[in-house]
Amino acid sequence: MKSSSLGWLAVFAAVVAVTLFEAANAQEPGTNRGVQTRPVFLERSTPASVGQAASQSDDADGTGNPVLGRERRPLYRLNKSDVLEISFAFAPEFDQTVTIQPDGFIALKDAGHLLAEDATLPELESRIAAAYSRLLHDPEITVKLKDFDHPYFIAAGEVTHPGKYELHGETTLTAALAVAGGFTQQARHSQVVLFRRVTSELAETRVLNVKAMLKRRNLKEDPLLQPGDYLFVPRSTISNIMRFVPATSLGMYSTPGRY
Repeated sequence: MKSSSLGWLAVFAAVVAVTLFEAANAQEPGTNRGVQTRPVFLERSTPASVGQAASQSDDADGTGNPVLGRERRPLYRLNKSDVLEISFAFAPEFDQTVTIQPDGFIALKDAGHLLAEDATLPELESRIAAAYSRLLHDPEITVKLKDFDHPYFIAAGEVTHPGKYELHGETTLTAALAVAGGFTQQARHSQVVLFRRVTSELAETRVLNVKAMLKRRNLKEDPLLQPGDYLFVPRSTISNIMRFVPATSLGMYSTPGRY
């Protein structure tokens, strides 16, 4: 009798243990037993500059975003021959209009020469204020760009009107060729060369098959021009051959009935 009671107690204990185990590991339908169902979020380290760029307003600051590798709405940088109008808030007798000389300097009234090339307008205002600080107390200066060299591109080779053209807004390569009058009959449409200056001593070149782009009616590969770009359309091979055909041999093509 005692052994029977002990057996029932052992069975009861085993059932209770199994029930408690299943309750502790109870899961939603459709999930695998023993697998954690709570989503795990991996923490990704984000550079501080990315967060700053996201929160920064889309203003022109000239500093750029090093994470993206290019400037965000860069400020204009002054070049030779640019004409500047300098105004003094509380000393109008120093107001003046200057031109950036070929050496990159400007001549300031009673303040000597100052380097202006490759500076932005806010940078130049700070430089001029420092130059006049020995004459004026805390001068307030405004510099305005009165005249400048407009952005341009050059089209050469087998185009109807080769030359230098102003670059207005977003202009693609095919649009620039249209501005230059389009191709001549001797043009090689499949090998249009785009030269883009990277530095003063280095230029990037790209060869574009404009003929294929127009034939497929797909201008996704039609690049936007940048100021200073140089387009060159070479002469086709058949045109080069025809340039050296003797004039006496052209008769059989013009009057084939005689032969």
